[in-house]
Amino acid sequence: MKKFRVLALVLALVLCMSALTACGKKEEAADGALVFKIGGIGPLSGGAAVYGEAVKVGAEIAVEEINAMGGDIQFELDFQDDENDAEKSVNAYNALKDWGMQVLLGSVTTNPCVATSAESYEDRIFQLTPSASSTKVTEGHDNVFQVCFTDPNNGVAAANYIVDNALGEKVAVIYRNDDDYSTGIYNTFKAEAEVVGLEIVSVTTFTAETANDFSVQLNEAKNAGADLVFIPIYAEPASLVLAQADEMGYDATFMGTDGMDGILSLEGFDPTLAEGLIMITPFAADAEDEATQNFVAEFEERTGIVPNQFAADAYDGIYIIYDAIVAAGVTADMSPEDICEALIEVMPTLSYDGLTGEGMTWSAEGAVTKPSTAIVIKDGVYVGL
Repeated sequence: MKKFRVLALVLALVLCMSALTACGKKEEAADGALVFKIGGIGPLSGGAAVYGEAVKVGAEIAVEEINAMGGDIQFELDFQDDENDAEKSVNAYNALKDWGMQVLLGSVTTNPCVATSAESYEDRIFQLTPSASSTKVTEGHDNVFQVCFTDPNNGVAAANYIVDNALGEKVAVIYRNDDDYSTGIYNTFKAEAEVVGLEIVSVTTFTAETANDFSVQLNEAKNAGADLVFIPIYAEPASLVLAQADEMGYDATFMGTDGMDGILSLEGFDPTLAEGLIMITPFAADAEDEATQNFVAEFEERTGIVPNQFAADAYDGIYIIYDAIVAAGVTADMSPEDICEALIEVMPTLSYDGLTGEGMTWSAEGAVTKPSTAIVIKDGVYVGL
């Protein structure tokens, strides 16, 4: 009996040591190179899934390209669903941390990213969000950087684009007042409109709970004589705005920002309703450069749809992480904390040419500088302006 207990103890110790060895072992690529573990977070289900799915596929394409190059830098991507919910995004973040995440690409949407930015800051894990644009994402978080325009840039660019191109004389605004993304853009749009002499004749709002009926907002805009309606909102509520405007015969120009990109991919949406819709966005899928054409072709082959700016920002995001790793000289056997501190140092020194802009640079506060562009929907496709 005593011998049996001793044997059992020995076996238990062997199993424990094996488990510890397995847990502490770094992932290796097929050629023996150590692999950087990149986490991703975004909505893969729910109303905002069009964004998360685009980011996931865009990131996967970049990861596969980088891994195919060979060399010492190899990536493994684990992308988690947060359903566009801040609490679920933190849960996804914790799952990725348990997995051994060394760098985070995400979160995709603004409110969840505000939550995960606080977590990654405390844990000292480097975070690059492809598409969360609020300044709250980076504020006070020296480890968080953005690929997309900030909300102030979106608002300023939209106001100037309207004036420079004489798109409308009287402007109405409909925005969501319980969303950092929408509110942030409206505030800077309003301020810039005053500077450039753009007349805003109507401002109405909605919330997540009231995003199913826009008849009051549209009627106020129409009665005020607005010939352009600025809607800095996401694609799903925007699709309802356009449908209800069509039903009431309100033939104004509608304009949004990068968060609306992807509206043509919404299930059940009639693309003809978006004819003439203008968006301030850094990516045009019809661009003729080779990099864009190759990316669009690969994305379409995998998904059957044209990529939006979320997909392009994610693709760029993975390559930006790659360039930062090269510049910092970090290796995959380093701790997330050490990698984070090294990447923070090099980000303001980088200049990156990508699908969403040439000569991209970053401030120490995490904001990106790159050219702003616009697209319009014609005959059911995005056309660069």
